[in-house]
Order: sequence, then structure tokens, then C-alpha cells
Amino acid sequence: MKYEFPAAFWWGSAASGPQTEGTVAGDGKGENIWDYWYKQNPEIFFNGVGPENTSYVYDRYKEDIALMKVTGHNSYRTSIQWSRLIPTGTGEVNQKAVAFYNSYIDELLANGIEPFINLYHFDMPLSLQQKGGWESKEVVEAYAAYARTCFELFGDRVKKWFTHNEPIVPVEGGYLYQFHYPSIVDMQKAVQVGYHESLASAKAIKIYHEMKLGGQIGIVLNLTPSYPRNPDDPEDVKAAELADAFFNRSFLDPAIKGTFPEDFVSLLKSLDYLPEHTAEELELIRNNTIDLLGINYYQPRRIKKKESSERLSDKPMPDDYFDNYIWPDRKMNPYRGWEIYEKGIYDCLINVRDNYGNIPCFISENGMGVEGEERYVNADGMIEDDYRIAFVQGHLKYVHQALQEGCNVKGYHMWTCMDNWSWTNAYKNRYGFIAVDLDQKGKRTIKKSGHWFKEVSDNNGFDA
Repeated sequence: MKYEFPAAFWWGSAASGPQTEGTVAGDGKGENIWDYWYKQNPEIFFNGVGPENTSYVYDRYKEDIALMKVTGHNSYRTSIQWSRLIPTGTGEVNQKAVAFYNSYIDELLANGIEPFINLYHFDMPLSLQQKGGWESKEVVEAYAAYARTCFELFGDRVKKWFTHNEPIVPVEGGYLYQFHYPSIVDMQKAVQVGYHESLASAKAIKIYHEMKLGGQIGIVLNLTPSYPRNPDDPEDVKAAELADAFFNRSFLDPAIKGTFPEDFVSLLKSLDYLPEHTAEELELIRNNTIDLLGINYYQPRRIKKKESSERLSDKPMPDDYFDNYIWPDRKMNPYRGWEIYEKGIYDCLINVRDNYGNIPCFISENGMGVEGEERYVNADGMIEDDYRIAFVQGHLKYVHQALQEGCNVKGYHMWTCMDNWSWTNAYKNRYGFIAVDLDQKGKRTIKKSGHWFKEVSDNNGFDA
């Protein structure tokens, strides 16, 4: 069967500034929470690899963009590092960063690759974290000023902007499950952080639309559809709906509808955990919604009603309202510990079509992290990652089906272009179309999947 995609479909990949750029002596970058956490606790980072040793893009971006072209990219998402552009989070702009990002953007455009630029990808400037990070209203205002600066500097050429990547992750990683800094367990603070991220997003959207720069601004959300163990059991269904409220609708609803989910608000009210807010802020969120939605899809949630007595904290936690359920028929990526369920990407798109006005959207991340890919190097030095080709193709078949059924999906970006640093996991699992050899100063080699993706992009589809 031939899977054909629309003529102007966005083919490409996604990455972030903090996961790729690295740190170069004299670059003027300020310290962010990852730099700080690594200095404090290097042992929690896989093989002790910290954020200064990311994929050397600061020096190699021109080579990388040439490789993007060879691997079929017509678009590419990355992020501006707040701590690179404005080293202390507020005040003076780092002119070396301006020159770098200007050159990066110009090089992408010169190669026919549209830049999609994200403003925040988990990299809070340390000086602002010391003022409370996303717990602080002052930081929300600092972010709005940072966003304005980015639009002023780069908005003449960048026409696709995103306020946040996966804003639920600083909430769950930093304030619930301890896999991001500040690594605390406090659901009340988590709720305030999430609210402030939505407020910051709305402020940036308002600024962008008022500047009339002729582009679009959106948000990138990692959507994990919650499937009840038994769809005929009302308690399983309710548990799945609450999981969906915590991890999906808490950001999806304010971003698109301008309001927060009623069941979520009701639950927070019952706990006396509603965030500090004002009527004016809620009005601002209501009136400043996104133009474009990025959907990061990796895995589903399998949910059942609360049956265990285990508690993660003596204070309330999302997990007090549901248990995770292992679906007996699941297939797994054993390296990442994630279920591979291709139909989930279709279900995300149908949900946006049916419940969110069929807003223009695209798959902004989808990918497969594998440890020890050097096992698959052939005699020519190329990694034969047929498993990644199968993974992407399987998901693209469902994107195609969603398109056939009227979903307003504009493109597909894989995570990621070249192997990059992945927070505390560092380089444990590799995701890229292009291999990065850390032992050879970041030498790049296109994998089999990169050559395959070029064919898909050139043909605007594939046969399968």
C-alpha cells in the first residue's frame, strides 16, 4: 500500500538548545539548573556526562544543517536557551548568543529548512530558580520579557514559535517524581508551577500576536492517552479520566480552550490545592490561546482504579487516584522501559479533531531510544537501525489514517536529528537519525534510518 502525505507536509526532527549546544569557553552562557545540578550531583548523570558535553552544535551547526538536508528535512525544531541569550534570566542580552542564533537560523533558511523555535525546554536560568523558578510570579514576568526579546531579535525570520516544550515535565519531574531539578515532592507546589507555566505561555502568545509578525505561535505538549483497563468498568474509566486530567488536559485545555478542566479544578478545590491566581490572569489565559499544537507522542498510559494501598508521599499525589496497569498484550522498548503502541498517535490526533476544534497540529516528537547501537554498525561504519525505521513507519501509518479521517495534522518530526544528551540519562539511549561519536569529538555518521527518511521526504510518503 502507498502512504501519501499532503504536498506541504513538514518532514523533520526536533531537539533542544540545552541538549545539543554544549558549552564553549567564552560563549557568555549563564548557568542554568542542569549546569548547577550536574556540579552538585554528577553521579546521578549516566556515565557522569554533563550538559557542557552535549552534541557540540554550538561549533558544528553548519555541518549539522548540511546533514539535515541530506536526511530529508524541510523543517526542524530546536530551542533558544534562555540562559544563553540572557545569562541571568533578566537584563542584559548576550550578543554572542544573538550572533549564534542569527547564524543558525539563517543557515537553516539558506538550506530550505524552516526553523521552528521553542522558548522553554526545561532550562531555567539558575538565578531565576533561586527566586523560586516557576513557583514565582516574578519568573513568569521575566519569561514574558525574554519571549518579547526573542520575537524582536528573530521574529522577522522565524514564523513558527512555541512557548513551552512538555510543560508537564517540570511539574512531574521537579515537584512530584524527582527526575528534574529541584527534585522535591510537593503536589501543591506542582500545581502552582503548572499554572504559572500556562500563564507564562498566555503572556507570550499575547505579546506575539500584538507584535503582528505574521507567524504562528503554539505550544508543544507530550500527550499520553490514558486507556482504562476495562472500558465497561465505571471506576476504571473514571481513574483513566483523572489521569488524563492530571497529565494531558491540565495543559491542553488552557492552551486551546483558555480554561482549565472542570474535573481537575474540582479535585484541586477539594484538596485546597488551587493555585494562587487572579481573575485578570484567568481572563488573560482565556483570551490568548494557541495557533498551532505540537504533539509529542511516545507511549500510552494504562490505568485501572486504585487498588493498591501504596502511597508515594504522606501528602496528596496524582497516584492516589489511580493505579498503573500492565496490558498483557503490550510490546516494549526494553531500553527505555516504554510501551510501543502505534495506534496511540492516531488516538491523540482524533481527540484533537473531536474535542479541540481540529486545531492545526503536527507530531512534534516521536522516537525510539536504544542503548548500545554500536552493535548494529555494518562494514561501512553505518548503524543499521531497522528497528527505528519500523517504529517511525508504524506510527506514520496511523498519522496517515488520521489524515484520511480529517485530522488537521501538518507534519511529523522525529526525536531527534543527531544523538543528543538526555538529561540525567545523558547518552544512555540514542535517538538520532545521525550517530554522534563522543570518543571522536562528536563525529557525525548518518544511520540507515536517516537515509530512509530522505526517501520518505522526497516521495512525500512510502510504500509498505
